Amino acid sequence: MTSIKLIDASEKGTADFELLIDEQYANINGVMHGGAAGVIFDMSTTSALGPLARKGFWDFLGGVTRTLNISYLKAVPIGTTVRLHSEVTQAGRTMAMIRGTMTSVDGKTIYCTAEHHKVAVPTQPKHLEYEVPGDGLWEKEKGEAKTGRSKL
Repeated sequence: MTSIKLIDASEKGTADFELLIDEQYANINGVMHGGAAGVIFDMSTTSALGPLARKGFWDFLGGVTRTLNISYLKAVPIGTTVRLHSEVTQAGRTMAMIRGTMTSVDGKTIYCTAEHHKVAVPTQPKHLEYEVPGDGLWEKEKGEAKTGRSKL
């Protein structure tokens, strides 16, 4: 998914992306493969959990997928740029539900929708040892303390 572009995100648990559906996502009929939609929704809906993550709360890459239900409404022709909108409906201590839609950029065509249920998993200590660019930006904006992890 090298051509995915973040359009907007909010700390309330939303994320919007645009993505060119090119040949790598194609099936033999020249439209987006259903399995490709699964990967795209898995990644884009999980991204909406990112702004909600805090130490001890959804802090490891958005947990793991419990169920991912996709309703295919219209075939996506290869060469189409789509808009992906994801919104966290609920995020509790161990379970979360995120809804997603894949539409035309102008929003007039809905290609498919998704409901993604996730389960939080414990973060392995080795994954908390480092910071990468962007870590702590939310905390810095809100004046919260820095994590003190080593830089990568």
